[in-house]
Parts: sequence; C-alpha cells; structure tokens
Amino acid sequence: MDRQLVRCTLWEKLWNVGSVISMEDGVVDTVPIRTVNRQCSSGLQAVADVAAYIKAGFYDIGIGAGLECMTIDRIDRVRPINPKVETFPQARDCLLPMGMTSENVTQRYGVTREEQDLAAVESHRRAAAARASGLFEDEIVPVPTKIVNRETGEVKHVIISADDGIRPGTNMEDLSKLKPAFRADGTSTAGNSSQVSDGAGAVLLMKRRLANRKGLPILGVFRSFTAVGVDPAVMGIGPAAAIPAAVKVAGLELDDISIFEINEAFASQFVYCCKKLKLDPRKVNVNGGAIALGHPLGATGARCVATLLNEMKRRGEDCRYGVISMCIGSGMGAAAVFERGDC
Repeated sequence: MDRQLVRCTLWEKLWNVGSVISMEDGVVDTVPIRTVNRQCSSGLQAVADVAAYIKAGFYDIGIGAGLECMTIDRIDRVRPINPKVETFPQARDCLLPMGMTSENVTQRYGVTREEQDLAAVESHRRAAAARASGLFEDEIVPVPTKIVNRETGEVKHVIISADDGIRPGTNMEDLSKLKPAFRADGTSTAGNSSQVSDGAGAVLLMKRRLANRKGLPILGVFRSFTAVGVDPAVMGIGPAAAIPAAVKVAGLELDDISIFEINEAFASQFVYCCKKLKLDPRKVNVNGGAIALGHPLGATGARCVATLLNEMKRRGEDCRYGVISMCIGSGMGAAAVFERGDC
C-alpha cells in the first residue's frame, strides 16, 4: 500500500476504540490511530481531518469512521460537574440535556408541535420508501451477530442488514397522542426526536490519482468543511450557521447545492434550520433522516456521507454538489460540501 494507511476513528470515549477496531479488521499494528470527539459531528470531523491531511500531503489514503452504542452508553446518566461551571451561566447551558435545547428552539423561534410531527411523518415516509426500493443496500454492510434469550440462554444467530427503526405507518394522529418527553409543557416527543440507536460507518478517502491507479470508483470529492459556534442553549440551530459558511468556503452559493443531508437530532431544530435557510423540502433528507434512521452520535457523520454520495450518484448530472450538516451538543454546528465524483 502506498505510503501509510491512516485510520482516523472516533467515539464518545476517552480510550482509543480505533485501535481495538483496527486490530479486529486486520490492520497491522504499525498503523497510527487517532480518536476524535466532536459530539454529534465526530464522524464528519474524522472524514474532514483525513481529507485535510491528504490535501496537505501528509497521507495518500485514510479512513474516517465512527461508531456509537447508544443502547449501552446511556446518555441520560448523571455525570459529575465542575463546580466552577456554576459561575458562568452560558457554561451551564453547555451541559443542558439535548432535549431541553430542543424545547428552547421551539420557544425562541416559534416552531410548533404540528410542524415537528409533520417532519417526523415525512422522515419515516421517505425512509420507508427508500428501504422498500432498495436504495440503502449499497451503503449498508450486513453484520452477523447473535441474540441471546436471557431467560433460556437460547442463542439465535441473525444478520442485521437493514435499519430497524423505520416505522412506515407513522401518522399525525398517532404522534399527536405522545406526551412531551423533556418538559411537561413542551412539544418535543419520542416521536419527533431522533431514536436511541446503535450504529457504525466508515468512509475511505484518497488522492484521485491513487484511486485511479487502484481502479477504485470515485463517488465524491470533498470540497469544504466548516464548524461554527452557536448559543449552547439552542445548539440545534447549528446547521443554519454552518451550511452557509461551508458553501462559501467551497466558492459556491446555496442555490448551487442540489441535495442536503441535515441530521434530524430533533424535528424542532431540523424544521428551524430548513426554514431559516429557505431550503426546498424536496432537496433535504430525500431518503429520510435520523428521526426514522436513528442518530448514533459518533456514526452519524459517516452515515450521512454514504447516504449523500450514493444519492448523488443515482441522480447523475442533475446533482453536482451536496451538503452534509448537523448540530453539535454544547453549541456548535458543522457542515461539509461534496462534489459528485465523476464531475
């Protein structure tokens, strides 16, 4: 392999999970590993880092990947807080439960319960249609695993090859019956928020000449990446600030973008960002989003890259540029611009 293979992996942990995974994958132990943490944008940050290093000439090839076991690492557990945080009100906002920041968005920017539920219905509808049409098959790697019955000890071997959180029958009537999940008088519910899901994703990046020499298909070209800061109390507005910045860095205008993947951490922030940027709904999350597919924090960025690039490939000449974006806990947003690979 040319020069060195660099694996930039990540997780919401301090220990280097990338090293463990690379050994399982058969990567030799001389390959360097780095774990990065940018909350919900960790997967995209890993991809951006590898792309930047390749552009700088440090590496020829690398993998940006991410994973998260949300069902094991409970995000609602109590964590110790530095007493000094109490001195700074905005610092306290960095520690707000994400559901409360969703409620802050609804109050500050006037996002209604109906708008949120409508977004959830559409997310499930589009995801169900995409799955039924086989659109996710090219971006999913089947994973063999086992299910153990805790009572009987019976082991059932299965292959996970499809997202299991998609609910085709989701409708406004059923969603309207759900109680607020984060505040008694709130509007964010389990139905219009992203699911608690496990997941993993990986993106292989390299110089074009190397890909051509190896006979590998080029799905996309990484054009720009930007991370921005926003008020942590309404961290969900991050994409509304990050997308214009990333598009500008790429030397483009919003009208040049044919398709958007905006992570649906909560319907509240997704609705706000789309309205703020005046995006055509037909261009955003065309195959559903995190409300239907789930949001394993570290994996989301890599998953979005796969979803975006495969959709751009299907659309061909009608889709030259695409954008990925997400809000980030503690008050940030991130976005990246991709160009279709055969342009």
